[in-house]
Amino acid sequence: MRAIRAIGYDMDYTLVHYQVEEWERRAYVHIQERLAVRGWPVGNLSFDPKLVCRGLIIDTEKGNLVKANRFGFIKRAFHGTRPAEYEEQREVYARTIVDLAEERWVFLNTLFSLSEACMYAQLVDLLDRRELPEVLGYADLYARVRSTLDAAHMEGRLKAEIVADPTRFIQLDPEMPLTLLDQKYAGKKLLLVTNSDWSYTVSMMSYAMDPLLPKGITWRSLFDYVIVAARKPSFFTVASPCFEVVTEEGLLSPVIGPLQQGKAYFGGSAQQLEKSLGLSGDEILYVGDHMFGDVKITKSVLRWRTALVLRELEEEIEALRSFEADEGRLVALMDEKEALEAENCRNRLEIQRLQHPYGPKGLANEQALLERAQALRARVEALDSEIGPLARRSTELGNTLWGPLMRAGNDKSHLARQVERYADIYTSRVSNLLKLTPFAYLRSPRGSLPHDPGAPGGRPLLPTGDA
Repeated sequence: MRAIRAIGYDMDYTLVHYQVEEWERRAYVHIQERLAVRGWPVGNLSFDPKLVCRGLIIDTEKGNLVKANRFGFIKRAFHGTRPAEYEEQREVYARTIVDLAEERWVFLNTLFSLSEACMYAQLVDLLDRRELPEVLGYADLYARVRSTLDAAHMEGRLKAEIVADPTRFIQLDPEMPLTLLDQKYAGKKLLLVTNSDWSYTVSMMSYAMDPLLPKGITWRSLFDYVIVAARKPSFFTVASPCFEVVTEEGLLSPVIGPLQQGKAYFGGSAQQLEKSLGLSGDEILYVGDHMFGDVKITKSVLRWRTALVLRELEEEIEALRSFEADEGRLVALMDEKEALEAENCRNRLEIQRLQHPYGPKGLANEQALLERAQALRARVEALDSEIGPLARRSTELGNTLWGPLMRAGNDKSHLARQVERYADIYTSRVSNLLKLTPFAYLRSPRGSLPHDPGAPGGRPLLPTGDA
């Protein structure tokens, strides 16, 4: 942080956090109403917040929701709202590796994706039962849901509801303004870069910030540059026209030349912002909640420092803490099972060498080895009966259907891989930076490998995540 000279912030789900279920339920209802007008039988459907989560991937070719590990192998799948059985999943995806560059896959980058993914999964069920009035494939169905949600956002009714009743939709963070004040007075330039329009930004920021700031300070005075309607991710890659917001009502005036500190702008580009700041690359940190639009593009194209906000981590960490005692028990049982399995493998090899006389001879005879093998199998089966319930619970932490956000089975999830690759830091909320101060030096932990001395599970043969 001490080397960062400018910090840019997204607004929605970054500086302003919403009541996720309330927001997404309303977004879902807007999709539902538009589809009902088209004659689709969606009146009995309702938003299910547990059905989907950030980091899942929609397979628009098969009509599935899937969770993949860091290598792209699919570890869990739902067809519509129905969980796929193991053999079914294996048959469909045994030779498939998720590549997000393929049009087939839609990554749920943000909490804003939950309503459309839930609706899509439920509509797959209707499509399979031939209850939709139009002939569609799974990919066409997703395109229809996506365009319907986009139309609802363009119409502005959803945001008008939020502006009219912010207490219903917004979670205030009392530490957020102090975090920004610390950064500002430490000499950092603060930037607000949001895709939201001017009037909505003013309403949200005024509600979330102004009552919590010292007297005489408003959210506008916190930020050196405010950019609305940024059209991210294009903002980071394309030079677009820029307009100054010259009145509180949102009147626009074309901009020629550099941006001026203390003013608000509509559109523009990251290159123009860099030039106005006189900064570039790792002197700028950008903080947002969208894995692709805020973090991946920013890191890949501009080489800015990046921070990803994952608010769901807070509940997940609490779930992990509550499971600590059982986790210790699970690890101990697995260690015992692995030792028994290793002994059983050596035992089998000795039997093989006795039955086909070759190699060095052990001290035990074949009958003793067979009896030991039977005892080992019985102990492993007993361990499995203890391990099974604990292992199942460990895969349901955070979300009973999909498990932990950053895990896919024992391996890291595809989301975790994206975070590792593109986010310099990740956190559950911006105000966590308050605990570090604007002068901290953030060091990543030393990465470990299976062959490192003292590494758990180290073996002469070193399994990777999918062995």
